[in-house]
Parts: sequence; structure tokens; C-alpha cells
Amino acid sequence: MKTFAQLGVEPTLLLSLAELGFEYPMPIQEKIIPAMLEENTDLIGLAQTGTGKTAAFGLPLLQLVEQTIKHPQVLILVPTRELCLQVTDDLKSFSKHLPQVKVVAVYGGADIDRQVRALKLGAQIIVATPGRMNDLLNKRRSVELGMTRFIVLDEADEMLNMGFKEDLDAIIAMTPKEKRMLLFSATMPREVLDIAKRYMRNPQTISVGEKNMGAESIEHLCYMVQSRDRYLALKRIIDYNPDIYGIVFCRTRQETKEIAEQLVADGYNTDTLHGDLSQAQREAIMHRFRIKNIQLLVATDVAARGLDVKDITHIINYNLPDDDSVYTHRSGRTGRAGKRGISIVIISLHERHKIRQIETRLPKKFQMSPVPRGENICEKQLLHLVERVKLLRIDDTEIDRFLPAIMPQLECLSREELIKAFLSVEFRRFLDYYKNLPDLNPPEEEPRRRVYPTGNKQETKPRNFTESGYSRFSLNVGSKDGVTPRDVIGLINRYTKKRDVTVGKIRIESEQTFFEVEARFAAQVLRGFSGATFAEKKLTITSREEKSYQREAPAGKRRIIIRGDNKSRK
Repeated sequence: MKTFAQLGVEPTLLLSLAELGFEYPMPIQEKIIPAMLEENTDLIGLAQTGTGKTAAFGLPLLQLVEQTIKHPQVLILVPTRELCLQVTDDLKSFSKHLPQVKVVAVYGGADIDRQVRALKLGAQIIVATPGRMNDLLNKRRSVELGMTRFIVLDEADEMLNMGFKEDLDAIIAMTPKEKRMLLFSATMPREVLDIAKRYMRNPQTISVGEKNMGAESIEHLCYMVQSRDRYLALKRIIDYNPDIYGIVFCRTRQETKEIAEQLVADGYNTDTLHGDLSQAQREAIMHRFRIKNIQLLVATDVAARGLDVKDITHIINYNLPDDDSVYTHRSGRTGRAGKRGISIVIISLHERHKIRQIETRLPKKFQMSPVPRGENICEKQLLHLVERVKLLRIDDTEIDRFLPAIMPQLECLSREELIKAFLSVEFRRFLDYYKNLPDLNPPEEEPRRRVYPTGNKQETKPRNFTESGYSRFSLNVGSKDGVTPRDVIGLINRYTKKRDVTVGKIRIESEQTFFEVEARFAAQVLRGFSGATFAEKKLTITSREEKSYQREAPAGKRRIIIRGDNKSRK
């Protein structure tokens, strides 16, 4: 194994690395660092999140910048403000002994005037989110990139998935023609390939692990339950893993809030991360999570993009994402730096086909696991308590002074009785809760459709119903045009010029695509898609009113009304 010095890292940076505890380079660092220092080519780095990308491109860039020139020489574009702050902090740590090198973070949700002032003081490296950077370049004209020598697109697939393509185009157009570009991505969808073909010159591709492959250090578990039991299963999974430190992923902001509130009410050390939080709130929550004052973070994919937190033990998918590739990003937040991690999915019976799709992408098999029963959980928790007791210091002099008063009170108890008594005091509420709870594991098969009696006929729940509080739309493109769920979300972000639109269900047919957005965004979606295109095809968007299905029962019989997700008897 080579050292950082053997890779060509200069002594000043080696000193910082030693102080940070970096001993040997990670695989991507071992490949990227010499390629950047010894060759003058564009680079594409394919690696999962958490593989050490920041040091891989950051150390060579710090070594290659001209310290005496106070104009931006490096522009690093990242998808989220969280990742922007993380990359900035890492670069500042690496350049601790390079006082002339200045790194400035530029991101939305913060005081733009303060960022402008920081840039005017001089910075060789800018780390930015595309939206804010485009504002500074093309609207406020507050920054000049004429001397930029390096452009880095970090997590390029995520930036394009979030609808930043137009911002990226506008930014790159403002940079010199002669420059080096570095693109890092966990996956290589068509949009990322298009960016590479358009802006990069004969790029060298460096891959760590197989493209789109889940880390070998991650174990994938699947729990199958009835839909109504999803939250109860979540609680049991958490209780069965006493040392859990992880992220619970939900589909929508509303679901994220609801699940976090329920967990807090049930006594779990939890907080939530979603798009409605201010930057100050987000940073405070992330600080508490990083120092492990929060055990579980409940988050949406959009809010959690770019998170890089060490030592996460578990990722729990409360709901599966619409796009299989998103699962790879979620699970990649655990099992880092050679440590083991567990990625869990909770699914209903009718979602089994999605597991097979994800297994094809990984490619890795899920371990189908039964939901822990109460007795399994209690045994696991008791053993965890015993392990904690074994690790306690038994020579604590603060306790010694109380023993003369305590020992006579316990002499009547045998060793076994004493152990049972203390475990009961510590554990009685837990034992009582799980004592008589039912098994959550569903039967082997579930009927393929739910049938509701309406007189002498039968009626099934319709396929095309709209979730309450959402508006439904259709587009005149489908799978024949290459549309994916990722494309739909990108189109919504791009043409509404908003990145906080709550998207519900997405269904792609051969020549049509149906999607839902929260009702309050419906007018913006309709306006935004006027004149929109996909793959050079003009888009036609149609608003679909929520359908109500009602059939009359014969006189004297009860009538069932199915409206959206809800059934009401009359």
C-alpha cells in the first residue's frame, strides 16, 4: 500500500493529513491523486458516496493552485448546501498550513451579501451550489471566473436529478475554454454522459468498484409487513438494534414530519430533516446528529442529499424510492471506510417486485428477515444491558462511600434474586410493552386485489386514484421516449424553477406519464410546463381531477364509496 507522500502529496499537506489522522490513502485517492498531479487530462471518477472523493480531488487542487493569485482558480459544484459546507470544511482542514489559500462556500439559504464580501477579499477556491453560483455570475455579476483552471462536478448525477442542468450550462459557459474538468458520480445515467460528452475532452475514467454496485461492506435486509403495520415494524426494528445510529428515509416531507413526531412521542431520540427547515435549523440538527446527540434522523431524499456522516450503522427505508438508483445512494451512507453497515427496507407484499429490481441493480441479494417478535427484542435488549454493565468501572470511589448503607439492605437477597431485581427495575416497562404484542409477519400470500361488496356485484379499488391533498397530471411522453422517474422529478424542478415541490406517485406507461404533486403547487406546475420539452419533443401537460368511484347498491343494501385512498360506508 502506498503512502500519501509516494502519491506525490507535498510536505505541507502531509503535515495536515498527519494531524487529521490520515495514515494511508483510500483506493480512489490512490488512483485520482497521481492522475491529477502527473497528467493534464479531464477525469471522470466513478465511486459510491463516502469513498474519500473530497481528499482525492481536494489535495491535488490545493497543491496546484497559485497561492499568490487571489482570483478563483478552482470551482467545485455540489448539489446541496450541506455538501457544500462539508467540502469547504474538509479543504480548510487540509490547507491548515497554507495560510495564503482561501476557500469560500457559496450556497442558497444564507446571506448572499456576506458571500459576495468574502469573494471580494480574494479566494482561490469556490465551493458552490449551482443555483446560488448562477445567481452570482449571471444576475448579480459579483464574481469573475476568467482565471478558473479547474471545474469539479461532485455528485453530478444528484445535481442533474435535482434539475440543475440549466444552471450548470450557464456556469460552465462563463469559464475559460482551456480548463480541466473533473466529474464525480456514483452512477452514470444518460444525462451525466451527455454532460461529459459536451464539456470534457477525452476524459480518463477511473472507477472504484463496479458501476452502480452496492458496497461489499453493506448488508441488505428486507422486512415484509402489511401496509398498516409499517410504523410498528419500524419501532421493532429500532428496538432490536439497541446501538443503532442511522437515517430513516421517507418519501415526502409530510410523512417525514409525521414519523419523526410519532417516534419522539414514543420516546425515541429522533429529529427530522426536510425542505421546510431554515439553514440555521438544518445546521443545528446536523451538528447534533454528528456528535450523536441524535440517534435517528428521519429525512427525505432531497433534504439528505450530500450528507456525509461517519459511523452510520443503519439506513432504514421506511418507503422505497421511485427510482431504484436512489436506493444505492441511500444505502451508500452506511458501511463506509471499511466498516460494516446495514441497509433495511420495509415493504408491503405487493412491493416484492421492486426488491427484485433493486437486486438486479446492486447486484446483491436481500436477506428476507422476519419482523422481530417481542421475546426476541427483549432478549436482545437484556443482553445489550448486560454488556453495558460489564463495561462499567467497578472501582468507582464515588459509589464506594454509599455501600455501607446499601449492603445490609440487600443481604437478604441471593445473587440470582439480586440480578433479577435490578434487571426488573431497569427493564420492567420494556418487558410489559412487548409481553402480549402480536406477530407482525404477514401470511405467505396476500390476495392480488381487494374486493368490496356492492349489492350483488363486486368492485375493486381503481388503479388510477389520486392521494388526498395532491393534484394529478399526465404528460404525453412515456417509457418509449426514455422517461424515468428521475426525469420526471428533474422536469418538475426545472420548469417550476423550484426545488421544494412535493412529488407524490409517479407512473410511467408506454406513451404517457402520470405524476402527482402537492395541490398547492398545481398552478405552478401547469404554468411552468408551458412550452416545455423532453428529448426535443414538445410536452403537453394535462391536469387530471381526482376520480371518485361510486356505484349504487340495490334498495335496502349498503353502498360502498371509494374516493381516493379512503373508503366510507353509507
